[in-house]
Amino acid sequence: MAFLLNKTGVVSHFRSHISQKTEDALSLARRAYHIEPGPREKALLEKDPVLKRFKSHKKSVWRLKRVADVATIVVVAGCCYEIYVKAVMREEARKQAKAEGGSA
Repeated sequence: MAFLLNKTGVVSHFRSHISQKTEDALSLARRAYHIEPGPREKALLEKDPVLKRFKSHKKSVWRLKRVADVATIVVVAGCCYEIYVKAVMREEARKQAKAEGGSA
């Protein structure tokens, strides 16, 4: 009997120890310690005057997006119109074929 009590005590000890380790690991992952960047990272993060002319400007990017959105809407509207015209033409052709076939 004492062996069973001792065994459950050991198991509960391992369980608490394992849960404590996972909590510590989770808290470490959430903390996200700040590490000072090295010289290479600092050099990469510095502003490069050569790349300045490639920098996108908010206003021009916004305008380009707006033009692309309008062009997309125009293309979709044109496709819908073409589908509508073909459907109407097909329906008219059916009616005309039916009228010619019925009168003959």
